[in-house]
Amino acid sequence: MKANDLRPGMAVNFDGKLYVCVQAKHVTPGNLRAFVQAKLKCVADGIAIEKRFRSTEELDHAFLDRRDMEYLYSDNTGHVLMDNQTYDQITLSEDLVGESIKFFKPNTSITTLLCEGKPVSIELPKTVELAVTETAPMVKGATATNQMKEAVLETGLKVRVPPFIGVGDVVRISTDDSSYLARAK
Repeated sequence: MKANDLRPGMAVNFDGKLYVCVQAKHVTPGNLRAFVQAKLKCVADGIAIEKRFRSTEELDHAFLDRRDMEYLYSDNTGHVLMDNQTYDQITLSEDLVGESIKFFKPNTSITTLLCEGKPVSIELPKTVELAVTETAPMVKGATATNQMKEAVLETGLKVRVPPFIGVGDVVRISTDDSSYLARAK
């Protein structure tokens, strides 16, 4: 596969290690040759590196198995997911999931990337819908300004929401930057 075809979520073998692409950007500076600036995360140790590839450079593409799994619960050993096809349960470590666990409530479907039966990464949906559990009450007459207030969602995620959002409202949140998008219908 050419470096030009590298996309987030793809896996490549590089320097004898398996890496998952986190970010890939094609850059064409003025009178210089085009290149791909990629951020790769090592599956074995979790260390992220930045690497620049020539756009025509050949990369060793590793194939990952994508499986829809259901998030069940978290405990002190990790986060437990169930395979929707085989009903097998696997436990993901805290460093594999990281802060993205705050986007998921129990029984949420998560796309998990597996390499040789071992989970290496998860794919977040673009948006999630979560209920507000704590927020300041709305101040009458404060609708003319574009001020935001802090809200705590059902998973513990803290976001800034408009003043008309109250406790119990369901809001749509972007998983890219944890920002409020809209009130869910």
